[in-house]
Formats: sequence, structure tokens, C-alpha cells
Amino acid sequence: MKVALQGRAQGTQKELYEKAGIDIIEGGCRTEDEMIELIGDADGAQVGIMPLTSRRVMESCTKLKVVSRFGVGVDSIDIDAATELGVMVCNVPGSNTTEVADHAMSLMLSLTRRIYDAIRTTREGAWADRPGAIGEYAGTIRRLAGHTVGIVGFGNIGRAFATRVRGFGVSRILAYDPYVNQLAADLYGVTLVDFDTLAAEADCISVHCSATDESKYLFNADTFRRMKPTALLVNTARGPIVDGEALADALESGEIEAAALDVTEVEPLPSDNRLLSIPNCYITPHIAAISAVFRTETAVMQAENIIRILTGEKPHGLANPEVIKTVAIMRHTDPGRWAGIPDFSTALQV
Repeated sequence: MKVALQGRAQGTQKELYEKAGIDIIEGGCRTEDEMIELIGDADGAQVGIMPLTSRRVMESCTKLKVVSRFGVGVDSIDIDAATELGVMVCNVPGSNTTEVADHAMSLMLSLTRRIYDAIRTTREGAWADRPGAIGEYAGTIRRLAGHTVGIVGFGNIGRAFATRVRGFGVSRILAYDPYVNQLAADLYGVTLVDFDTLAAEADCISVHCSATDESKYLFNADTFRRMKPTALLVNTARGPIVDGEALADALESGEIEAAALDVTEVEPLPSDNRLLSIPNCYITPHIAAISAVFRTETAVMQAENIIRILTGEKPHGLANPEVIKTVAIMRHTDPGRWAGIPDFSTALQV
């Protein structure tokens, strides 16, 4: 069997594949055609965010049985097409919970404490040359204590963020997540509300939901009009959840006070994008999930996902569990890409 790695093997990935008797090929991909050429007749593939793992890619790679994404998100993979074609889509849930929650908390504190502005003006000599200018921060630096924080998406990362922000003495933590019940939220001292209530009442909002058709442009022009003019928005989830043009309008017009983003609709963000020129908008380059520990641990789990699928065992995370039915039907008709692979119908129940 053979596995294609988009990029280079990380950590002990090579040793893991060698021990399992699986050959690997490595290479960079900037286009779908390059991705198809790399994966070719491979049985599995480690894929990244770009280029997209599209229907065309999976249809062209007729032996492909499993793709494994680095991290939690799988929005770069056509899940419906993968399920229809009998391709397992794996991720590593929980692998970057700590990092993303830490980064979201850092961005929120950067906004409330104006960390970036203070560092920039100090470097420019404001402290030494214009001591009185420091007084401007007195009216704009804010405390989190006593304020209401909203969390959109109350999964693992949303809950980790709640534990962090609660330590700052906030008055209330609200959360919007239609797939979570209040009993689960009670464990974190969080009150579940509808989205409109959260948007209207929260002083600071942190976004931690998945990118779906339901969540696309959840934050749009109408949402910003309902938010407080002093509201702060942090997004470390996925770019398309926030309408970038509407956010730029809201920031420039003063509909909301400031925003901090680690993700944007288009990545990398073009250098002439409006958001980059707005002083009350901080942007980091999609690094919330990254740490040395994350890279090491996730690399192992990503490889283990593929090895487990190809040897009939349960992976760390399966993003399209319905594919189990598809593969079962294929085995009884035309096994196609699954010919010769151990039956996992029991092992992979999720």
C-alpha cells in the first residue's frame, strides 16, 4: 500500500508508516492537478488546507480510500463527494483545543488592553517623546471583569475558552449552539441563548463554530447593526463565518468597536484588503492552532488515522461516518477502491 503526503513527513510519521509496511511519497501541491499527480494511485493521503480536496481530485485518484487532515477542520474537503465515493475523511479532534482557546483569549485581551497599539506607539517613541500621550489609553483600555462575554459554538474549543475567560471575573458567559443542551453548558457556568440575544447583549464575542452552510456569514451587516457599538469580535474559527466586507463597514462606521481575526474569507489575505488598513482590526495569519507540541502530536495522529483505516481499525476522528454505509454497500457489489482492504464494519462504528 502507498500513502501520499502533501508536504514533508513530520516527527515520527516515516517510522510509523514503515512499521505498518506502507510506502510513502512526499511532495508539494499548489493546484488540483498537482494534487492529483501526487496522490495518483495512493491508498491514502495526508492533505492540508490548499489546494482543496475536491470531487475531481477524489474521482481522479481511484485507489484513494482515506484522506487525513492536519488538525480539526475538514472544510477544505468535499465531504459529500467523499461519502458518495467511499473515501474516509479523518481529522484529529481535540488536538489543538488548548492552542486555539489560548489564542482567542490572547486576541481578546489584545483588544481590551490595546496591547498591539501600546507596543507600536512605544516603539515609535511616544512614551519617551510624548509622555502625555500615554494618557489616551486611560479612556480606551477596558477590563473584562463585570462584562458579558458571548461564545458562538460551544464544542471543545468553545468550552476551553469559557474556562479561560471565566477567570477574568466576567459577569456572564452566554453561548449560542443549537446542538448543545443547557445541562452541558451548566457545567461551565454558561447560559445558552439564541444568536440574536447573544449578538445584542455580549460586550465581547468569540467565535468557535464550524464552517457550514448554516454558519456562513452568520456575522453580517444585520448582525453588526444589532451588536453594541462597544462590542468586540474575535474569530479563530473559520473565515466565511464573518462577512469581511460587512465587518470592514461596521468597523469604519463605528457600529462595533474592534475585531481580531485569525481567519479570513480568503487566505492568505491579499495585502490590499480593506481589513488590513483598519486600525481597530487586528489580524494574525491563521496560527491559532499552532504550537510545537501540536505539530508533534498531531503529525502522529494524522498518520495513525490512515494506518488504522487501511488496517481495519478505528481512527482518531471520522468526519463522515455515513461513509461506512457506502463502503459496506460497495463491498457487496463492486468493491472498487476498497478491494483487498480488511472489513472494518464493526471496528469503525462511531
